[in-house]
Amino acid sequence: MKQRTLVLAIALGLMAAACGSAAGAPPPSGDLPIGGPNEVRAAIIADGRPAIVNIWASWCGPCRSEAPLLSEAFDEYGDDVQFIGVDVQDTQAGAKGFIEEFQLPFNHFFDQDRKVPADFGGFGVPITYFLDANAEVVSTHSGILDEQTLIQGIEDLLAGA
Repeated sequence: MKQRTLVLAIALGLMAAACGSAAGAPPPSGDLPIGGPNEVRAAIIADGRPAIVNIWASWCGPCRSEAPLLSEAFDEYGDDVQFIGVDVQDTQAGAKGFIEEFQLPFNHFFDQDRKVPADFGGFGVPITYFLDANAEVVSTHSGILDEQTLIQGIEDLLAGA
């Protein structure tokens, strides 16, 4: 049932994004906190839930394609799994604009020097990491995240929790 609801919500979200809808979350205030691997891991451990860590940049076309999926997945699974975005090689203005445009209601870090993906393993954007509640990488997906991969990653995290 959750999967069908997520599919419908994603479809509606994509249609709204295609039509230029900007209603929803208020614009973020202030700069994103600077965060490297230690800060990301500390946030995961402090929260106590498994996490999806998505590496993105406002100038990245594939990142823009998967952003609505992440927003909808947060709405569906955000009580069980934490979502963390890490903006790399970008500007604060670009990062804040991206978060506002795609209404990404979860926590984000600013990582100008790409320390998080360097530490977690991987290069390029987008990259999505699935981490357990101890902040250990369980799996990694490089490239555009699709619905099936995201749902399977979430289910795997929840099964191991």
